[in-house]
Amino acid sequence: MARRGSSSGRWRHLHPGYYMKRPAEVSRLYDELNELQHQLREVGGHLGDGTEILSGTKEEMAKNNNVWKAEIDLVNSQRREKVKEAMLHAWNSYVKYAWGQDELQPQSMNGVNSFGGLGATLVDSLDTLYIMGLEDEFQKAREWIATSLDFNKDYEASVFETTIRVVGGLLSAYDLSGDKIFLEKARDIADRLLPAWDTPTGIPYNRINLAHGHAHNFGWTGGQSILADSGTEQLEFIALSQRTGDPRYQQKAEKVITQLQKTYPSDGLLPIYINPHSGVAASSSSITFGAMGDSYYEYLLKVWIQGNKTGTVKHYREMWEISMEGLLSLIRKTTQSSLSYICEKTGDSLSNKMDELACFVPGMLVLGSSDYDPEKAEKFLSLAKELAWTCYNFYQSTPTKLAGENYYFNGGEDMNVGTSWNILRPETVESLMYLWRFTGNKTYQDWGWNIFQAFEKNCRIDSGYVGLRDVKTGEKDNMMQSFFLAETLKYLYLLFSPPSLISFDEWVFNTEAHPLRIVTRKDGQDTEPTRISVAKPLGRKQGNEEQN
Repeated sequence: MARRGSSSGRWRHLHPGYYMKRPAEVSRLYDELNELQHQLREVGGHLGDGTEILSGTKEEMAKNNNVWKAEIDLVNSQRREKVKEAMLHAWNSYVKYAWGQDELQPQSMNGVNSFGGLGATLVDSLDTLYIMGLEDEFQKAREWIATSLDFNKDYEASVFETTIRVVGGLLSAYDLSGDKIFLEKARDIADRLLPAWDTPTGIPYNRINLAHGHAHNFGWTGGQSILADSGTEQLEFIALSQRTGDPRYQQKAEKVITQLQKTYPSDGLLPIYINPHSGVAASSSSITFGAMGDSYYEYLLKVWIQGNKTGTVKHYREMWEISMEGLLSLIRKTTQSSLSYICEKTGDSLSNKMDELACFVPGMLVLGSSDYDPEKAEKFLSLAKELAWTCYNFYQSTPTKLAGENYYFNGGEDMNVGTSWNILRPETVESLMYLWRFTGNKTYQDWGWNIFQAFEKNCRIDSGYVGLRDVKTGEKDNMMQSFFLAETLKYLYLLFSPPSLISFDEWVFNTEAHPLRIVTRKDGQDTEPTRISVAKPLGRKQGNEEQN
């Protein structure tokens, strides 16, 4: 979902302008239209040009309904195949120019080891290849992992990035395929990360040498640990303990949450820097749902889902709900177009800045809303829709139709691009996928398709995909981020696939979009090895509906 890491022509690229001032009304209209379409389909109606609604015999209406469904299925199938072709283009470019290295630099057509030579793009891509039915590509990657992936490197690794990309990617490949080589490799790298948690409080250091086990924090944090980095290992390490029967991984990761619980603020909002020796958050640091704060809140909800919402993980949900009440205190609206956005906070001061990274929030709210009472569920679902509209317009408000890294809403004005690069991030399309699955509103699919087309137009070159240095000019950079294959293309593919493909009833996604199987947790039984039911392989040439 989320990770670390100005245009003054107000909305001239958006239309119709009248509706820009009423995003909540637009959202309701979309929902009402979707519900009307659903009702008409139920009774055999046909929505085309508006002239064939509820006409003809019962048999004719049934035929029209089937034609309508077939047309929708055909559009989704065509879009899904386009996304798969994009994945093949990205993957084949990586294979040709950067095989075994961490990431591809498409313009110079070479690889770069930006993560110490752990094959980050290859590992990150495993489950995407599997889900898309790209069997030959998956097997080629599997063989490299079995024969060439070596973690004994004198390299200062980010505990967070290594966990979400490498541990998460390997565990997901194991859960999908049942191939134990992935579990063995996941355990190897996790063992090398474990010393990072050897602090007085259990709050981990955020960097560690993979060969020697020496852990420390980034110099630019003043020796502090980062909230998102420390609170975004629980899914992966709990899953690893469940799969192996070794309790150490789960115990290390969950001790972090236990420590944070001791001094949890009443609004559930934590500053981004925490002292690993005292366990106290630095009150002078920022509170944000963007960089360095984001996925901590995501994992509170998802560990509860991962544990199948049992009493053993109830405290995660309780902490998350407190934090969501705090989130409400950060929501503001623009005066011109009534666009909802999430502020950042330092002390008692609010900043009208929102990262594109924070666009994971609509998806998180939708995922958690159904377990509230009906009134509160509707409140958070409505907020999710409003924020998704804002995030979509992060894209639509620029000449390239691609979002900048962050936006400012100064003086109640509509958004202005702050940092204007785009590095192929997934957060907005991720939220669109969640909203479509939970509401059935195909408008979210259309928005996702528009974003995909903008990536194709601006970021695709013969040797892969690149980001943009400036979303206003379209100037290209020279990096194909591994998460473009792991997250952005995967979420787009799932946006156009049947909801039964990686069902939310069976899977939960880590923050790098790696699906992990949901396993019921019971007191005293958390460390028994989990038997994995292997996901059914998908045929390479098939559209996949018939298999789900």
